[in-house]
Amino acid sequence: MEMEESKVAYDKYSITVLSISEAFMAQQRVTIPNKHGNKLVGILHESGTQEIVILCHGLRANKENFIMTNLAAGLENAGISSFRFDFTGNGEAEDIRAVAQHFQETNRTVIAIVGHSKGANAALLYASKYHDVKTIVNLSGSPDLKIGLEYRFGIDFMERLRKEGFIELKAESAGGIDHRVTEESLKDRLNIIMLEECLHIDKECRVFTVHGGTDTIIPVEAAVEFGKVLPNHKLHIIEGADHVYTDHQAELASFVVHVIKETSQMDLLNAS
Repeated sequence: MEMEESKVAYDKYSITVLSISEAFMAQQRVTIPNKHGNKLVGILHESGTQEIVILCHGLRANKENFIMTNLAAGLENAGISSFRFDFTGNGEAEDIRAVAQHFQETNRTVIAIVGHSKGANAALLYASKYHDVKTIVNLSGSPDLKIGLEYRFGIDFMERLRKEGFIELKAESAGGIDHRVTEESLKDRLNIIMLEECLHIDKECRVFTVHGGTDTIIPVEAAVEFGKVLPNHKLHIIEGADHVYTDHQAELASFVVHVIKETSQMDLLNAS
């Protein structure tokens, strides 16, 4: 089978981002129960390493979202195992906990959690509660969960919630996950003060925030706020990129792979 590839240079390094079809060669379907009894269905990209990266999708997306599959392919090409899975909607941070514990119980080390948008906020909330992962990559996460609500739910979302009691969110693409948002669940979410939660993240945990320079859903200015409360934080802006990095997938994958490789090597050196 002929392999499609594209060379991507990024600063002082370059990687080869493989086609998604190449990544399928080492995929395994894995089902993990969470504490609510729900089944978390995911795809393990096995590279034969003890270390593994957890990938977390955003709202209205799922594990087959192009950001998740492209990141998994880039990591696999770099010899790094990863796991992308579908959230259940019963507490995203607790879903991540179930996944992390599953791999830890099989003597694997979760070296990083990478999340996009809502998945990024879930990764940060996980790190604020549990302190067993040393690297978080926050792709387009929001420091204030009120930002972007009108885009996600519509201008009249509060009126619809009061009248109907819920809002139906259709998946962004075929195979995605439909969500029913209730007034209660939205209030619970808005009660989370994201930057206050970030104060509980271990000071040794490295947080890398990546944001699109032309993101119209969560403005790039918002990304700066994370650095005000996280002492071990770095911000990387991808100029010209939108919220889902439509035309910047290779650059995004290149940067994420670089971060994971660099931080895992640092951890190995520190452990020796």
